[in-house]
Amino acid sequence: MSGAFDVLIVGSGAAGLSAALNLAETRKVGVIAKGALGEGATGWAQGGIAAVLEEGDSFEAHVRDTMTAGAGLNDLAVVEHVVGAAPAAIARLVELGVPFAEEGGVLHLTREGGHSHRRIVHVADATGRAVQQALETAAAANPNITLLPDMVAIDLISGRHAAQFSTSGAIHGLYAYSRETKRVETLTARATILASGGAGRAYLYSTAPRGATGDGIAMAWRAGCRISNMEFMQFHPTCLYNLSVKNFLITEAVRGEGGLLINPKSGRRFMPDYDERAELAPRDIVARAIDNEIKRDGLDFVHLDISHREPEFVRAHFPNIHERLLELGIDITVQPIPVVPAQHYTCGGVMVDLAGRTDAAGLYAAGEVTQSGLHGANRLASNSLLECVVFGEAAARDILARWGELGDPPEIQAWDESRVSDSDEEVVIQQIWGEIRRFMWNFVGIVRTTKRLERAKRRIDMLRAEVADYYRNFRVTPDLIELRNLVEVADLIVRCALARHESRGLHYTLDYPALLPEAVDTVLVP
Repeated sequence: MSGAFDVLIVGSGAAGLSAALNLAETRKVGVIAKGALGEGATGWAQGGIAAVLEEGDSFEAHVRDTMTAGAGLNDLAVVEHVVGAAPAAIARLVELGVPFAEEGGVLHLTREGGHSHRRIVHVADATGRAVQQALETAAAANPNITLLPDMVAIDLISGRHAAQFSTSGAIHGLYAYSRETKRVETLTARATILASGGAGRAYLYSTAPRGATGDGIAMAWRAGCRISNMEFMQFHPTCLYNLSVKNFLITEAVRGEGGLLINPKSGRRFMPDYDERAELAPRDIVARAIDNEIKRDGLDFVHLDISHREPEFVRAHFPNIHERLLELGIDITVQPIPVVPAQHYTCGGVMVDLAGRTDAAGLYAAGEVTQSGLHGANRLASNSLLECVVFGEAAARDILARWGELGDPPEIQAWDESRVSDSDEEVVIQQIWGEIRRFMWNFVGIVRTTKRLERAKRRIDMLRAEVADYYRNFRVTPDLIELRNLVEVADLIVRCALARHESRGLHYTLDYPALLPEAVDTVLVP
């Protein structure tokens, strides 16, 4: 299976497959997925994709809303570029067969928190799944794209792994563990794109898919790339509270269409106490308000209630949520939904330019794995799938334009397993994994303090030594690969959080509650 491609892509969601389809017109592309192809975050996106498409809306308004949500930390040039590219990106997805909802022959637009206009194109409340299916179908039909499921990326290949050792830092592909053969394969390419998603699984409660362990972020960091703004972890305010069902998200659009947040103890609607926009305030404000109500009154959850709208309206707008909750004994047309905040999106990541280029030659990145300058200190609803498509295409275009200067990969050494044995204590991995997720939730969560962050840092330093020792002595397994990355990204999150002496956007600390006059990115250099 070890082999050469023109371009290798890590991740098979919206960013990875958008890049693959653009490259495959002239190049042979390998797309690796850690599990099955559709298991990434794209397929879970309920809301939709933001684009300026109606009369009265404007690029300026979408840019302004994005900058407002991002608390001034966004890169204006990037925001303008992505917002401007949105309508064409939607048109291409329509061409690929994504059945966006229509009304009277035009795309139906919904509104979400933080947006000043209706500008979200959607497929009922399951947009991500429709986008994922359309991209997968197109990729599977393309003879130049090889889809490689069940391949777990371990590390990027640089000159240090070449038969002729070099310190150039250029990336020539990666080592990946095949779940099928249980061996480590050497995959080489002229260019590599990281489209591996975020790091949500560093937290106990998260809507992120099981595989969101920050692999691309950790691999890029180990390969010498700068990482930025990892302190900005978005917590979705409304994740279903249910002991048997994990990670079921209740979309923003429920609040956009009139859903109210109620304290179940007092029966009061509480959002107007926190913000004049009430339920339509940006996510960070809503998440902190819910966190405060829960902690103050010792609650397990708060209620999100849309039962005052007519039942037909609720069923038509939220068919998946309605159906799923009925199975759990909740009829949302007459009952409130118990919700809690949960980690939802990683705003920080690998630093990239407008072409998706990282600091390492031959290495690109797109989507949630990156810090592109689009989201700033808080992502605006439905800008994420948009970023995936725009940057996936941009990376593909840049690779094709620079094809001549991206040299053929040198001869690479095979993975060396001569000094390791099979692990005899898998329990160690489960224990450390559980510890990280718990202290990240408690100490590096929605509301932070310097003392809590320092506690987390001490624990990470200790666990990191244990994981490094384990990694040195035992054969790699998917769980060990993920744990090694999880420890790395947890450390990056805490280091970024300790470096920011203010509260901005998603980073809220009781020790520095004020906003500093100047918005500056946190940048970690390896």
